[in-house]
Amino acid sequence: MNDTPRSPKLRPWHLDRDAVVYIRQSTPQQVVDHQESTARQYALADRAEELGWTRGRVSVIDDDLGRSGQSVEGRPGFQRLLAEVALDRVGLILGLEMSRLARSCKDWHQLLELCARFHTLLADADGLYDPTDHNDRLLLGLQSSTR
Repeated sequence: MNDTPRSPKLRPWHLDRDAVVYIRQSTPQQVVDHQESTARQYALADRAEELGWTRGRVSVIDDDLGRSGQSVEGRPGFQRLLAEVALDRVGLILGLEMSRLARSCKDWHQLLELCARFHTLLADADGLYDPTDHNDRLLLGLQSSTR
């Protein structure tokens, strides 16, 4: 990642909440054929620890392995992620790449709005994002339009 563990985006209140690793692959066949991708996604829990979370504060949502990201329908993991953010329990969401969290612009922007409202950071292999920051919000928005 480009950001160091001491990123000014990371505040004490983020660490008081959970870090959530969201894992998804689009089809059951991808889960079988691309196990290295699944392993890389699970390894994001280590990244949360590098950023300052204790292992006990890192949770993994992998209910959506083998499910398309085209809609929130049929994705209990994504629905749970939204609920946890809305309950102000999440300080950081990690994904292999942010654009993979939701393939629907509507679902993606709903997640971004919730993250901004509850000051939840997002992280992927390219960086650490604060959806309340204008530049990060612009970058995250552009990622959703390039799918």
